[in-house]
Amino acid sequence: MLFDLDDTLLNRDKAVDNMFLLIFEKCYEDVNHSVKNDMLQKFKEHDQRSYGHGDKINVLESFFDEFPPKYRLPRHDIQDFWNKHFPACFSIDQNTINIVNTIKEHAKVAIITNGSTQRQKAKIMNTHLNSCFDIIIISEEVGLSKPDKRIFELALHKLNVPPEAALFVGDDLEKDIGGCQHANINGIWFNPHKLKNDTDIKPSAEIDSFDRLLSYFT
Repeated sequence: MLFDLDDTLLNRDKAVDNMFLLIFEKCYEDVNHSVKNDMLQKFKEHDQRSYGHGDKINVLESFFDEFPPKYRLPRHDIQDFWNKHFPACFSIDQNTINIVNTIKEHAKVAIITNGSTQRQKAKIMNTHLNSCFDIIIISEEVGLSKPDKRIFELALHKLNVPPEAALFVGDDLEKDIGGCQHANINGIWFNPHKLKNDTDIKPSAEIDSFDRLLSYFT
């Protein structure tokens, strides 16, 4: 079984909340609660527009322009600050670990993730996911990224598993489900927010909880 990382194994939304709090405490003073809530929503909007891109300078520069801080991180320090602190903002649900370990008793398990090698490895190490998986493939490291079918084929080759014997679990319909289907792998759409599928991509299955994955091995 192959897994996406962000917003599948790890809750990226919670990590962005934690990153905002870190920046808020470092850069702002005397902000009332309602303004702080508005700032959080705007921070998430700026981040989402940049999701999937390694360069996070524009995220914070745009945010600081909209909400001038008492202390503004220098532009040349922003990327290092993000790379250092964002991976530590992630945590792993123990139930997710338990489910992965249960699946591992029946099948090989792997991660395929888009993103920078430095940040994705840091997230994986900080949450101890590295000890759970047979292989981990990071797009920057291999020079391929989802939805390119070759990154999925690379994982199958490393695991020595045919596509018909594999399942991919991910939250992104285009990159995860569409991508794995191009490699003839069945895709399970992880959709905890119960979003509507407005695409032409038809997942093999849809789940809103990781617990439901166990039914595929019983």
